[in-house]
Amino acid sequence: MTIIISAGIWIVITALTISLFFIEAILTIILFPFDRQRKIIHSQCFWWTDAVIGFNPYWHVEVSGLENIDRQKTYVVVANHQSLADIAIMYKTRMQFKWVAKESLFKIPFIGWCLFLSKHIRLSRGKFGSIKKVYREAANWLRSDVSVLFFPEGTRSRTDKMNEFQNGAFKLAIQEKKPILPIVIDGTREAIPKGTWLFKTKVNGKLTVLPLVETKDLQPDDLAFLKETVHRKMKCLIT
Repeated sequence: MTIIISAGIWIVITALTISLFFIEAILTIILFPFDRQRKIIHSQCFWWTDAVIGFNPYWHVEVSGLENIDRQKTYVVVANHQSLADIAIMYKTRMQFKWVAKESLFKIPFIGWCLFLSKHIRLSRGKFGSIKKVYREAANWLRSDVSVLFFPEGTRSRTDKMNEFQNGAFKLAIQEKKPILPIVIDGTREAIPKGTWLFKTKVNGKLTVLPLVETKDLQPDDLAFLKETVHRKMKCLIT
């Protein structure tokens, strides 16, 4: 039975993702002159995530704190990272944002092509020139009133604890005078099977949006303070 259910889940996820790509591709062509920021394209992921999560009997996701999102504000969004499933779960916020995503994700058929169509930000790890390009691109989006989302741990946490944060997102927030919006994801570590394609573990994921952390009065010397403050607020919610 596990084999049949798992096969069905993967077939549904694949079919939904292929459908998402073709819908985004068609809308990109039709709306090209009117949707330069690809907000309508991005919003197609909202129905996709509802369907992906809804059709998976092993996943239950609880979302809280949405009242902390002001749809009129632009944020540097920071979220911890436990699983590839976090990508789907993050769309439950219904926020407009651009991911900073590693280059390898853009190479995955259909998923990567959707990232490209939505104009998300590509990061080549280990290449200094790529890092500088990422921050220029992220700053341009923020100045265009589009939020940018970072996983400041740099990679998925391999333990139950949250890794230390890298500086980039916090440095950018101070530079651009944009508030930090912390988002905590918990319980998703086993959402994607490791070493097998079989779903066996029931996952109760939680996404919690915390109140913003203001940066307008901070200076570059406050970088460590800001990073540590946000890390402390977020780690309290990791079980």
